[in-house]
Amino acid sequence: MEEPESYIERIHRLADRNKELKNQLDELVKRFTSIEMQNKQYQDIVSKYAQEPEEKVRDARKNAKRLRMVSVLYISVHGFEELYRLEDPSPMVDLLDELYLALEEIAFIYNVVKIKSVGDVMIFAAGLQGENRTNPIDIVRVALEMQQAVEKLKAPDGKQFWRLKMGIHTGPVVAIPGGNSAQGYSFSGDSINIACRLGEACPASSISTSVMTYELIKEFFDSSLIGKMPVKYKGNLGMYNISGYRPELQSSESDLIPNHKFKVQYLTLKFLDIQEELLDYLESKLPENLYYHNIKHTIDVITEVELIGWAEGVSEENILLLKLAALFHDAGHTISYKNHEHYGTVMAREKLASYDFDAEQIETVCRLIMATKMPPKPMDLLEAIMCDSDLDYLGRTDFIPVSNTLFKELKEYDMIGSWKEWNKLQLKFISNHQYFTKTALQLREVNKQQQIDRLEQLISNSSMI
Repeated sequence: MEEPESYIERIHRLADRNKELKNQLDELVKRFTSIEMQNKQYQDIVSKYAQEPEEKVRDARKNAKRLRMVSVLYISVHGFEELYRLEDPSPMVDLLDELYLALEEIAFIYNVVKIKSVGDVMIFAAGLQGENRTNPIDIVRVALEMQQAVEKLKAPDGKQFWRLKMGIHTGPVVAIPGGNSAQGYSFSGDSINIACRLGEACPASSISTSVMTYELIKEFFDSSLIGKMPVKYKGNLGMYNISGYRPELQSSESDLIPNHKFKVQYLTLKFLDIQEELLDYLESKLPENLYYHNIKHTIDVITEVELIGWAEGVSEENILLLKLAALFHDAGHTISYKNHEHYGTVMAREKLASYDFDAEQIETVCRLIMATKMPPKPMDLLEAIMCDSDLDYLGRTDFIPVSNTLFKELKEYDMIGSWKEWNKLQLKFISNHQYFTKTALQLREVNKQQQIDRLEQLISNSSMI
């Protein structure tokens, strides 16, 4: 039986072990110091020769922009599995080059940007230049036209050789400055990954969209649910197949060409973007002393032209043109108080041309803006609706407080004298004024007579003082 270790022996053993551990620690410290120095040398070399130093990358990430609504199109070209079997594949390769050129041209027409290209996989995006409500529709139109383009490129035997698999998703995208794309950004985010998965999951020669995109385009395109795609942290997302335009929005020439009704419906959606942009502009640019011709008045007229327009039975397209004219009819005040109607038409021509409105539509909008010039002399129903909407306040219960803001505004511009003079001018104007549409006559004419009585009473009371 072994004798137990004495206290002294135990101290000696622990001291020896401590010395051994200290030597190992010293050796590790030396090795760590050497590796640290070597690592620093490598970092200096990398910092010297790298295209994007760490500080630059950090700055880029700091300046990254989150785009809330971008529509991403994933395209995968298929046909290579048959290419190697051909005795002479060069005609098919030439056809592939034609296809790539056609895809780029279609994207350019719709202002859709290619953000990534790896081999025979391409990723396009709509909505990078600024948030808008129509980019999901634009990206689906691009996808449909791209499918048409590839179908036209037949092999010598008349068969379709190349095929496209497409996936579309709408959602947020992160744009980091310093990318290699034409936009000067690199793009990332779940939206791109989801579009890629949708594209790979769908059959060749078809277009699939996520439920997010479907909800934004279902009023324009014929689509059907084909299944669900599992996505991390998002659950099972509905997956829809896009077959073309809705029947009522197809041209009589082809079910792959949209008709005029589609255009009106599309531009009506565009109106919301134009309205948001212009109202923001007016809020910052209109003079502060416009107490009457302010944003509230503009919104009132937009609301009124729509109300009277529907009641008078005008078309959806004319409702849109009336709302555009109402939106721009006082925008010229940002340039000049006098002749503001003319400057409003100048602004409308410039803005609407950039939003794909045709020349006839723009001319109608400008004509309706000029119809608001005093005194009102409408020449047709649309001008009558515009005039009645602009002077709707004459027959409203808030006539007196609203007219007080107009008096205050005219006083600022030295265009009116005393309060009594103003009331007499108002009485003369409202007594000679008439509404032109049946709707306005029914809604406002009775109240307008009450305003005349109130003005006469105000003038009478001021004469007695």
